[in-house]
Amino acid sequence: MASFLESVDLPPAQAAALASQPLGKSWPVAWDQPGFRARLGLVLGLLVGLLAVVPHFYHFIQSRPGQLLPDPLLALLPVHDVSAATFTLMYGSIAAALAFLLPRPQLLLRVLWAYFFLQLLRMLTLWLLPLDPPTALVILHDPMVDRLFGITTQPVVRDLFFSGHTATMALLALAVRGRYWRGALALTTMAVGALVLVQRVHYSYDVLAAPLFAWLAYYLAGRVCRGGVGKL
Repeated sequence: MASFLESVDLPPAQAAALASQPLGKSWPVAWDQPGFRARLGLVLGLLVGLLAVVPHFYHFIQSRPGQLLPDPLLALLPVHDVSAATFTLMYGSIAAALAFLLPRPQLLLRVLWAYFFLQLLRMLTLWLLPLDPPTALVILHDPMVDRLFGITTQPVVRDLFFSGHTATMALLALAVRGRYWRGALALTTMAVGALVLVQRVHYSYDVLAAPLFAWLAYYLAGRVCRGGVGKL
């Protein structure tokens, strides 16, 4: 339990004492640390600011022509609309991961920072690598994203490298603790990656690269949240 209950501000001896606190008391203890409050407030502000920018960025990405890539691995898979299965797995996994993370403020803080860095990394790669979607694309209908990007006149299909759906699931698998939690979320990550390929909303390169970017975002978040006193 020490790995996710250590304070971002406390020296090792006090961090060890914090690790012995019951989960029900972890939020009051974390909230008493000015560094925790500052990092939490900053990342929440950054995420809100990003929310205002992201729809316009994706509108730009969608309006820009890109390159069609050959993908031998993708050609081996069938083509189906599996939107319902994809988002049932995703939102169910997100709900389960949140149930795990909410009583663990230090881990939750790291996940919030990791998600912020993940969005920045994805915006960077999308800007650097304009791509057109696979020719057999079947539109993926996500009720939350469809509402968020309602300013566009057509679905966003050029947000390709790297797969945000797969990367988000991989990030959750990194964030939780325990063999069963991580195993279940790792399997769900692979399932979501396979489903977006079956739907042809991504190239195989997008899906295979996603866990690497999730790891990078999680690493960067650890640097921000650790404060030099041990791992989260």
